Amino acid sequence: MIIPESSLIVSCQAPLDSPLFDPKIIAAMAKASVNQGAKGIRINTPNHVKQVKKELPNIPIIGLWKQDYSGYDVYITPCYNDAVVIAEAGADIIAIDGTLRKRPQGEQLADLIHNIQEKLGKLVMADVDTIENAIASAQAGADFVGTTLYGYTKETENLNPPGFSLLEEMSQKLTIPIIAEGGIATPEDAKKALNYGAYSVVVGTAITGIDLKVKAFQAMFQ
Repeated sequence: MIIPESSLIVSCQAPLDSPLFDPKIIAAMAKASVNQGAKGIRINTPNHVKQVKKELPNIPIIGLWKQDYSGYDVYITPCYNDAVVIAEAGADIIAIDGTLRKRPQGEQLADLIHNIQEKLGKLVMADVDTIENAIASAQAGADFVGTTLYGYTKETENLNPPGFSLLEEMSQKLTIPIIAEGGIATPEDAKKALNYGAYSVVVGTAITGIDLKVKAFQAMFQ
């Protein structure tokens, strides 16, 4: 199941301590998004993926599992074992950390991508932060590369998403589909991403991030 070109993908996630962190609520967000025209959904955790797939069996799901491994910076589906659980939950595309940072059990990026594709039969979206990691992910066989980690790694912590400059460079140097993700706050941002060469666009906080948006507004009243 593939995501159409020039389409909106909605990331339906919530903080662990939020009352929204409930599979049925996440699925309701996903259904509301699809009702308004979203062509794909990005979902974190096996339970959430399973619930969304149950309620939206014909909608492509980009699944991931944010995992904290002590001593490692990678956290988006860092290991093959994590990918297995997400695949079994029903994800059509597995999103992984596409950087060359160290992984638990000494796994290598290329091996992780290969195993997900060959053993699980799933497509891979590599979330990256720099052009070097984008190229490495593409060479390792990723089916999609996303700008997801731009501004969220040590190498890019002084940069603010959306990573339009990275997106533009990726569109010039890569031949695989590029997904714009991270900091897309307005419809105008999404349109700009498509103009810079994005295959499709993921929007999260601007649509489903109630906790973060309320926190930002509330800070103005302090």
